[in-house]
Amino acid sequence: MGVVTDIHSGRSPERVEREVPYAKAGRGGSRNVSLFWRIFSLNAAGLVVATALLLGPVTVSTPVLAGEALVLLGGLVMLLAGNALVLRFGLAPLQRLGSSMATADLLRPGSRPVVAGPAETAALIATYNTMLDRLEAERAAGAARALSAQERERHRIARELHDEVGQTLTAVLLQLKRVADRAPEELREEVGQAQEATRAGLDEIRRIARRLRPGVLEELGLASALRSLASEFTTHGLTVRHQVTGDLPTLSPEAELVVYRVAQEGLTNTARHAGADRAELRLRQVPDGVELLVRDNGTGVGDAPEGAGITGMRERALLIGAALTVEPAAPGRGTDVRLRVPVTEGAR
Repeated sequence: MGVVTDIHSGRSPERVEREVPYAKAGRGGSRNVSLFWRIFSLNAAGLVVATALLLGPVTVSTPVLAGEALVLLGGLVMLLAGNALVLRFGLAPLQRLGSSMATADLLRPGSRPVVAGPAETAALIATYNTMLDRLEAERAAGAARALSAQERERHRIARELHDEVGQTLTAVLLQLKRVADRAPEELREEVGQAQEATRAGLDEIRRIARRLRPGVLEELGLASALRSLASEFTTHGLTVRHQVTGDLPTLSPEAELVVYRVAQEGLTNTARHAGADRAELRLRQVPDGVELLVRDNGTGVGDAPEGAGITGMRERALLIGAALTVEPAAPGRGTDVRLRVPVTEGAR
């Protein structure tokens, strides 16, 4: 979780903040005439032509003759049409900017309005793009710090569950065994039930600790951790099939943790909310990196707003520059969660 740079341009927030938007706006050179001068020039030209006509041989009778009225009406129409065209083309970039602002989402970065139009409009769009770059970089940095703190807290809780609660329940289980050996016959069944309940609680504590701190990921690697995750979620009513290839490119520890957490959250959503009886967990190599797929045959997401789970997956994906999509499954009903992690040539 080092210094987080802008995932689009590789620039730090400080670098983005120092950029001068007018440098971008000036790329059009002399073509970027301001909207003020365009409208002023058109109106000035119309007034100059009208003055020249009045000072020249053109006269206006009283009452106005039909021919003279047509000339005046034609000049007015031309002036209004010119103003309309100037405003239409001058304000079009502002309309595109408004649409971009209305649909901007920091969890889905990358879309930027084109810097175009008069100088003021181009400068405004460039300033907005710079602001969006800075906001995305700052959000990525903040999410990195928050998720790093979350992982440390997960490790702490898992260690305390294993060392404190787990050992306490183990001691209780051993004590119940000694009590069962000395208990009268009529009490042994109840003591046995207490033993089974304690053993079930100990197994649940260990399972929660494993989910909080994926030790198998650190010890055996990503492929083994995903296979273990698929087996863990294979319960009564849900079958999870896994397909993890062995010739995967080398990923950083941060990327492996993101892949594991996204797979874990995807299967958790399937088990809790999808109403599915089958799920698939795939990890394979693609031309530009690796792709994780979590697919189920459940009810799908529909029009429901994204919850904290999917938002958390998107934030994790942003930390490593990965792309996350949540969409209906291709064959029939269900949901596909895809995470595509880019891998540079030097990391292969």
